[in-house]
Amino acid sequence: MGLFGLFGKKEKPEETKNKKVEGKSNILLAMPMFTSNETFDITKVKSHLKNHWGLKIESEDGEDSSVMTINGEMVAIMNMPASIPAADIDGAAQYAYNWPKASEELKLMTSHAIVTMMSGNGTQVERYKLFTKVLASVASTSNCIGVYTGSQTLLTPKGQFVDNAQSLHEDAIPVSLWIYIGLRKSDKGNGAYTYGLELFGKRELEVVNSSMQLEQLYDFIYNISSYVLSSDVTFQSGQTLGYTADQKINITLTKGTLVEGQVFRLDM
Repeated sequence: MGLFGLFGKKEKPEETKNKKVEGKSNILLAMPMFTSNETFDITKVKSHLKNHWGLKIESEDGEDSSVMTINGEMVAIMNMPASIPAADIDGAAQYAYNWPKASEELKLMTSHAIVTMMSGNGTQVERYKLFTKVLASVASTSNCIGVYTGSQTLLTPKGQFVDNAQSLHEDAIPVSLWIYIGLRKSDKGNGAYTYGLELFGKRELEVVNSSMQLEQLYDFIYNISSYVLSSDVTFQSGQTLGYTADQKINITLTKGTLVEGQVFRLDM
C-alpha cells in the first residue's frame, strides 16, 4: 500500500540527498551477538557477500578481524571475546517487543562482533543498505543470536534480521532494521513514534491519542518511514498526506510528546 501523495503547501522540500547528517557521526556501527564463545567466520562471510548479494570485495584479514572495501565503502569486522555490558543493552531489551525473550537470552551472551562502516561518500540510504547486507551475511553464516544497533536502540533476533534483510533484493527499505518504531497505550488513545529517522537527516515522526489499533499504527508509521527514506522526502509543517485522494492527514512540526526534540506529528 503506497501513499497517494502530498497535498497543501507547494514549498520545495529541503534537499538532503547525498548530504551527511549534520552534527552526527557518519560511522555506522552494529554488534552481532554470540553464545558459547562462538564468533563469525570471515571466509564464510565474504563468500556469502559474493554469492548471495553479488558484491565484489577487497579485504585484509587478521586472525580476529577483517577490513573490507565494498562498493567504495570501508567496512571493518572485529571479534570481541566478551558480552556487551548489561548497562549498555538492558534498556533496549526491555523495549524490544519484537524479541520477547531478549532479556533472558542475552544473559547467555559470551561474545560479540563489532561491525563498522567508516565515513563514506554514498547517500545514507545507500550506505545502510550495504551495511545491512554485511550484517545479514554475518548472521547467515554464524550462530549469532541477534544484532544490536545501539544508535537506534534496536535489538533484532537473528531470524528476523536475516528474513527482513532479504527485501534488499527488491531494493526495498527494511525499515524495522533501521528505525525503532515505538508503540504506546494511554487513556486518551494509542500512540506511535520513530527513533532513527534523524540519522538520515529527517525529523522523527509521531502519532498521539489515536483511535487506531497499535498494529495499524505500526503499519502506518512503517509505510510512512519507508516512503520518506525511499523517496528522500522532507515534510513541511502544514502539509497533508494520504493513502487516497480524499484522505488528508495533517502534518505539524511540534515538540515531541513520545520522543525528544522537534518532530512531525501526524494527526490520525
